[in-house]
Formats: sequence, structure tokens, C-alpha cells
Amino acid sequence: MSALRAPGTDSIIAAVDVGANAVRLQMGRVLQDGSIEITHQERDPVRPGQDVFTRGAIPAPAVERLVATLRRYGSLCRRYRARVRAVATSALREARNRDEIVRRVQREAKLNLEIISGKEEARLICLGVLHGKRPNTRSLCVDIGGGSTEVAVALGERATHLWSLAMGAVRLTELFKLAHGTTSKQLRLAREYAREAMAESLPKVLPGAPRVALGSSGSIRAVVDYTAAEGSNQATVKQLARTVEELAAMSPRERRQRFDPARADIVLAGAVILEALARRLSLDAVTAVDRGLRDGLLVDLLNRRTASQRDRSLADEALALGRRFQFDEAHARQVATLALALFDQIPQVHRLPAAVRPYLEAAAWLHDIGNSVNYQKHHRHTEYLVRNTDIPGLADRERDLVARIARYHRRSHPDLHHSGMAGLSRNEAMIVRKLATLLRVADSLDRSHARPVRRLAARVRPGEVVLNLSARGTVDLELWDVMREASYFRQVFRRRLRVEVG
Repeated sequence: MSALRAPGTDSIIAAVDVGANAVRLQMGRVLQDGSIEITHQERDPVRPGQDVFTRGAIPAPAVERLVATLRRYGSLCRRYRARVRAVATSALREARNRDEIVRRVQREAKLNLEIISGKEEARLICLGVLHGKRPNTRSLCVDIGGGSTEVAVALGERATHLWSLAMGAVRLTELFKLAHGTTSKQLRLAREYAREAMAESLPKVLPGAPRVALGSSGSIRAVVDYTAAEGSNQATVKQLARTVEELAAMSPRERRQRFDPARADIVLAGAVILEALARRLSLDAVTAVDRGLRDGLLVDLLNRRTASQRDRSLADEALALGRRFQFDEAHARQVATLALALFDQIPQVHRLPAAVRPYLEAAAWLHDIGNSVNYQKHHRHTEYLVRNTDIPGLADRERDLVARIARYHRRSHPDLHHSGMAGLSRNEAMIVRKLATLLRVADSLDRSHARPVRRLAARVRPGEVVLNLSARGTVDLELWDVMREASYFRQVFRRRLRVEVG
């Protein structure tokens, strides 16, 4: 591993992963060819998941260990001016005291700790494991964490199907007390529990999935390393079943002699889950890999610099969500196309960073999904659905902004004093107000849902923005509706809006 260089000499990115068993930091340097050179890694067995799955809260000693560790990580990231994404997974997802912990981390470690959903965790793991894969390669990624198990089917490096199960090595160890010697009855109950959880959460056949899975977690690597023949990193189902029996027969002392002390107490539970997963999915084998969530976080940070990759991934997720709610796909596609054309052609007017472009695209795709509940006040139903639906690729706060942008595509304007803007910072309110205004114009330009506008070209002139429309058929309804939005456009952007058809 190479040493970090002096601050400011390279573009440094950092991933912080708060898992149920350990907390990890991984830092990398973005090279000129767009690859990432890993420069620093740390792992601290903080055990944030201790007792949380049985008692519902992270105990005070574990909280203190966690905050102290993140203070050190945060200081190191600031020293090297790293762009950081810090995430927490199952332990904090389920902890009653999660909000208090997040506030302490923000205040004391100066890190914005993001509690991600299980599907976002699966997407990031998939991205880390498969980064650089050929676009037509099909893969199956599995990861057994402390509190949850993630499964992803992918084409190239892009996940096509995601699952997250509330079952992990720490959780199963605590539920069945597997850390201090294991009776045959304990093992039988743990296996049955894992098998039933898999049956309830995963289909027997995963679409497009190969029969050999890539296993990315520490638990999987420990189990496969123990199971596989010397020189191999692959274990069959039959081998995994034998390993479960052998681990159950070991005393706690024997496990600690054979495995890393931080892993020894939970390795049996990890093996039980991996065996159940392999049987459920009829796998031939599991191959252990060294990459995972932290690598995915770094790749995600890299993709956010090159917006096109993130935009494409997020657009795919929004499209899949829209189809779940049986939306008007052709209209949504048209509105998204027009909204992004406006954003891209008048940057000197809206003065927003490229990083918020995906919010507009997602809101444009999803602005009408509230129709699946009721057309009346469907904008409010849309806001609720977007805010409360897991959208891989969007952090919780980002999803909240997308929900508000979509909500304001009709009816009330996103004025700063409006109740729907409550809780936003000044910068966030500005983003919602400007992007919602662009969305309103784009939606107006397809008011008939007949897609009469073939192309939009925007020109910025002193005091005004001129939209030149290339149209097929009549656009009378669109012209009438867009001019209703012109006064608010002028209020937000301080320029008149004029439309020409040519």
C-alpha cells in the first residue's frame, strides 16, 4: 500500500463504512486515467451492532467507541482534503438512538454520516465488486454483513436487481447465542431460521444470475478461506455444509485460534447464512473476492465527478420505479428530456452546479407517479411516494429534495414561505425552487401528453430566455400552459420567458 502524499497534491477520495461488526476507512487517489489507487485503509472492531438487534439500541460504550473512531477518521480525511462519503448500514438503520448518534458524529467528527437503505448498500457493494466489468457480463454478488445480507444481480457493473435481507452474522449469533459453544439444537434452529428467511425474501430463480456467486464480505472470505482447497478461493455448497458442522463442533477457544479474534465469534453464523443462501439460489459455488462496500463508495464518488455515469444509473432506477406505479412512460421521458435540455442550455441563468442535475432528471421521470393513488392532488401523492420509496443511488436527503421538486411540478409554487419548503437550508431551498421551475416549464411543454415538441433550443438574451420549439402538429395547449408559468419563471430567474415555434 502506498503512503498518502502531502495534502493538495492529488485528488483524494475517502469511504467510511459503519457496519454492525466494524468501522472501516478506505482512502484512494484518483489517477489521471480515472482509476483509483488505494492509499490508506483502517479497520476498527467497534461492534456498533452489539445488542442492537436484540435490544433495539446501540449501548453507550459502543457509541463512545464509534464516535471516537470517527473523530480520528474525520481528522485524517480533513488533513488530506478528501472528498468523503460516510455511510452506516444495518446497525444504525435499526437503532432507536440513530438520530442522536448521527448528530454527535456531525458535531464531533465533522462527518455527514448517511444511514443508507439495504438496497443502496447492495448497489454500492455491486459497484465495488464489479467496477470495470465488461458491459455484457452477468454477475451475482452476495454480501453477509453483521445485521443484513445483500444480493445483487448485475449486467456489467450495473445492478439490475437488488435484495436486502434483515439477517447477518452478528444478528444470527445474538439470536441463537452461537458465540459460546453450539449444541445440535441451536445449530438446527439457526439453520432453519436462515432457510426460512431466504425463502421469504428471495425468489428461487434470480433473473439472469449465474450459478457461481461473488462473495464480498469479511464473513464470506473467512468461511471460504477455511472451506476451500489450498490455493483456491471458491467453495461448493457441499463444502459449505461440511464447514458449518465443523465450526459448530469447535469450542470458542478453537475458533479464536483459527480465526481473527474479531471474526471468531460470528464466523459460524456467517457460514450458516452462506450455506442457506447457496442452497436457496441453487449455486454451484461461491467465490470470495476482496472488494466490497468501501470500494463501491469510492467508485460512487468517482462517478459523481463524471455526472453522465451517475445520471444514467439514477435514470434507470427512476424508470424502474415509475413502471412499478404504471406511470405514463412516454410523457415522463419527454418531460425529462425537455427539463434536462433546459438545464443544460441555460447554465448562466440557473447558476446551479452539475451535481444537482440528477435531482431534476429523477423528479422529471417520477413527477406523475402519484396518479397511481389518485389524480386529485397527485403531486402530493408523488411527494409521499418518492420520499418513502428506496431509490438506489440517492441518499435520504437527496431523495427528500427530489420528492419536493416533483411535488412542485404543479399547483402551489415553491416559494420560500410555503409549508412544503419547511426544514430546508437556504441552499437546498434555492435548488428546489429553481429545479421545480424548470420542471414546471418542461411539463407544460407536454401538457397534452402527445409529445408535440420534437426539439427545444434555448437562447439567453439580455433580460430574457427564448425557447425555440421544433414541433410536429399543434402546440396550442402547450403554448397556453407554458405562458402561465412565464411569470413565475421571471420571478425566480429574473428574466422573461418567450416561446417561438419554428
